[in-house]
Amino acid sequence: MNTQSILSDIKKKKLSPVYLLHGEEPYFIDLISDAIEHQVLDEAQKGFDQTVVYGKDADFSSIISMAKRYPMMSDHQVIVVKEAQNLKWKDDELLQKYLEQPTPSTVLVFAHKYSKFDKRKKAYKLFEKAGVVLESAKLYDDKVAGWINEQLTAANRKIHPQAAAMMAEYLGTDLSKVANEIEKLMLNVPADREIGAADIERNIGISKDFNSFELNTALAKRNSFKAFQIVEYFAANPKSNPMPVVIGTLGTYFTKILKYHYLPEKNSAAAAKALGVHPFFVKEYELAARNFNRRKTFEIIHLIKEFDLKSKGMHVGPLTNSGDLLSELIFKILN
Repeated sequence: MNTQSILSDIKKKKLSPVYLLHGEEPYFIDLISDAIEHQVLDEAQKGFDQTVVYGKDADFSSIISMAKRYPMMSDHQVIVVKEAQNLKWKDDELLQKYLEQPTPSTVLVFAHKYSKFDKRKKAYKLFEKAGVVLESAKLYDDKVAGWINEQLTAANRKIHPQAAAMMAEYLGTDLSKVANEIEKLMLNVPADREIGAADIERNIGISKDFNSFELNTALAKRNSFKAFQIVEYFAANPKSNPMPVVIGTLGTYFTKILKYHYLPEKNSAAAAKALGVHPFFVKEYELAARNFNRRKTFEIIHLIKEFDLKSKGMHVGPLTNSGDLLSELIFKILN
């Protein structure tokens, strides 16, 4: 099952006796465990029929003992085990026995965060048979903008592709942080208007004119004046634009340009799918590929790797300042 179908079932009170929520991305695990904790019982019922424990303070004996009890004031008893990765899973025989015949009126949730549950364990197969299992995978960098768009679309809101890309680049893959910023945008931008780059600047603090996204665009157009303007801004604001992040973004961008060169089909839909970008950006990659042929693109990727090492203190020449290093890199890219 996916996150949305699980949340929909919880809202409809279609509950399973056990939930195993595991994986490297805590956001989806928290989303589901919070929904069960806050939506299944009302406030009066929670005092009698809801228990929240933490893995480092609990053991399977006490958890299973609670799970076998029957509810006092409602149809269900809810037990949420947070930070379940800290339980002593080698001692899970009691759990295995319980999973073979779980108490129907109990909703037992294991929020196993920051790592995947060992699927080789007998308990994993029993979880699958007895209830709901969700693996919460980390979202890759190139999927964040699409996820932002999906969240806003689900809320009947629109965001310009450029604005979504800016958010993704600046906020990274911390989905809790991204979700908070999406909430902020929905509160501050009128519902009947598309969220644009200016809204991102006003509400999140990302400069709409001076960011890695705009640097890539300036390079694609071979607009040296704009590119060096952005580099100067980065040099003056190093905390907001750390060199490793800027270089990483450049590396990703030119790798996609190289990939574009080798695409068998270069129409908008096929290219967007292959590159993992919104179709809106395909024309920019087409322009960049015209301005940087295959050989030059290979050279640029090599340069980016070289300057990445220099920025980390390896093979450093006369230039050690991050702003100077970035200026030299951009000069070599454009010449």
